[in-house]
Order: sequence, then C-alpha cells, then structure tokens
Amino acid sequence: MARVENRQIGRQMDYPYEAPPPERQVAYVFDINKCISCQTCTVACKTAWTAGKGQETTFFNNVETKPWGGYPLGWDARLQEKHGVAAWEGGKLASKTVFENLAPGQPPLGHRPTEPDYASPNISEDDVGGGMAEGGAFFSGLHPMWMFYLARICNHCTLPACVAACPRKAVYKRPEDGIVLVDQQRCRGYQECIKACPYKKIFYNIIGRASEKCIGCYPRVEQGEVALCVESCIGKIRMHGFLSTKQPPRQDNPLDYLVHFRKIALPLYPQFGTSPNVYYIPPVHVPDAYLEQLFGPGVDAAKDLYRNLAKDRELLGCMLLFGSSNRILTRFAVTDREAIGWDVDGKEVTRVPFTESTFVREVHDVRHDAFRTNSP
Repeated sequence: MARVENRQIGRQMDYPYEAPPPERQVAYVFDINKCISCQTCTVACKTAWTAGKGQETTFFNNVETKPWGGYPLGWDARLQEKHGVAAWEGGKLASKTVFENLAPGQPPLGHRPTEPDYASPNISEDDVGGGMAEGGAFFSGLHPMWMFYLARICNHCTLPACVAACPRKAVYKRPEDGIVLVDQQRCRGYQECIKACPYKKIFYNIIGRASEKCIGCYPRVEQGEVALCVESCIGKIRMHGFLSTKQPPRQDNPLDYLVHFRKIALPLYPQFGTSPNVYYIPPVHVPDAYLEQLFGPGVDAAKDLYRNLAKDRELLGCMLLFGSSNRILTRFAVTDREAIGWDVDGKEVTRVPFTESTFVREVHDVRHDAFRTNSP
C-alpha cells in the first residue's frame, strides 16, 4: 500500500499504488437545488451510449429521489452498513476509507448488486422523508417533509476503487484529463470493478461479457465540448470543466473557484476515500444531519453561501454560466453587468447578464398594421 494525499478527507490514506495526478482532472458541479428530475440527461446519455444489446439496465446517467431512491437498489446504504458511520474531526476524516484496514492483496471494501437490484431505475421516485403529512400541512408554510433529486454519473475519481480492484488492469485513468475508462479487450468480466465501486457506476454487459461505464463523453471533451448530459440539461444545473492538478488552483477557473476557493460544491461520500470529481451544491431545504453523511462537514457553510448568492456578485456570476454554452469553460470573469466565459481555446463563448433586458412593445405595430397587448 502506498500513502497518498486525499484533500477531500483532510489527510493521507492508504491506496494500492502510487497515483500521479493527470495533467488536468475532468470534473463537474451539479446544483441539486435546481434539478426537477425531468430525466432529459438520462435520455440523452442512454440514446447516445447505451442503446445496444445487453445494455437494457445500463444507465451511465440516472436521477434518483433521495432519501429513499437509488439505482441500483440500495447502492449506498449497503456499503454504509459495511463501512460504518463516518467520523469527522474538524474537517478531517477520523474513520477509515474503503482502502484501509485491509489484508495484503485484498480489494477495496464493497458489495456486488444482484440482478433484481437493477429492476427498478425509478424506485421511490418523489417519496418524501421527514414523516407523514398531516391534512393541510403543505399549506401552512414550513413543514418537516422533504425530498430532493440526485443526478449521478461516474465520478472519474482521483483514487478510483475500480482501477485498484481490477485483476486484469483493464480499468485505467487517462493521464491527459483523468477520465476513467475500461479497456474491453483486456476485460474478462470478473466484475471486481463493480463490487469495488462505491457508487456502482460500472455495469456488466451480459451479451458483450465485459464491464462498461460512463466514458465522460471523451470524444466531445477532446473537441472542447461539454458532455451530453450537461448540454441537454434544461434546468442548467450542471457545469463541466477541469480542476487544476499539477499547478495551483486558479481563481479564474470556474471549477477551481467553486470547489477550491468558495467550497460551495462538495463531493459525494468523501468518506469512502476515492476522491470523486462530481461535486454537488447541497439542497438548502434538506436537514444537515442527512446531507452531512452524503457530502461531509462542509454542508452548513455551502448552504449559507447559496442562500446569500444575491449579495455575492462574483459567485452569482459564476453560477449564471451553468448551461450557458456547449463549450467547456476554462476561464471566467464577472463585471458589473454580466458574467463572461472563455473556452479551452481561449475564445470568448458566452456572456450572461445579471438582469435580462426588458422590451415594451407598442400596442399598435405600424409596420405590420397589427395591434398587440403586453401581458400584465
């Protein structure tokens, strides 16, 4: 076991091998507060990448309802039962990750879902937590019931459990951008990667007899374009970009800014130790006790930042760039009136105003000899 630094848990940890960082790390930020579970992202991904034989239950992208939903069934609860409750001490993980306290040669702690676990992608959709609703509770202002939608893709982890577990070394991390892929010619279908992945984002194709996973839309990334799930999101909840790895984080890089500088976006289950690279802005209406087991100890501060966005011009400007272009943004700036984004080629590709322009039309359009009215 090597000792590696894991920023998300605030300490060094055991990992099966030395893991040099890629040139840059692909990453995503999802604003859960805006997700309506329309599944447009799921359909876009499914249509493009997993519409073939043996892929009927394969969803590289899915959106599930928390606290009760999950695909495959119980993907997180079952690992938590084995792993135990995470213990944090001042932002530092005091408990063990899935790589620690293992015998020599033992794969990361995990479980393998059964076939029935893949039968219900939308199980418990829109089911609420917080108790049963009493008559009239929803009309009385604040009430204890809550739920939210959690969009999930492969996290393209910095310290991936799937890479550590594969006996064939068929799963690998690209050095140029950190995207995690499966070499299906080397894969023999042992499914150790599926067992090891804490997020269960690797799937087994019973026709192809090999593992498959989200490819990070790397053909688009190589052209400087965002992933399909990001471009198709009608709620504009997603931002796709790169985190700095070998150089210090840059404040004008939107991903660095949200993750490293402002810390409004948090990783999913950082206590597992894989250092995932999909970051979530936690929903402000959900109890902290639940969110902290998902996103770690930074939940309260992130929610405060989100509630006060209107007073934070730079942060608000960065958030306005979500979904504003199909190009990957690597630099941004905020002026008094708008947010501006530049792509990987240094070309300006988007400008988003803080306030949309208002146009009041004349009732009588002389040019077309038509009468129009404005809605109140």
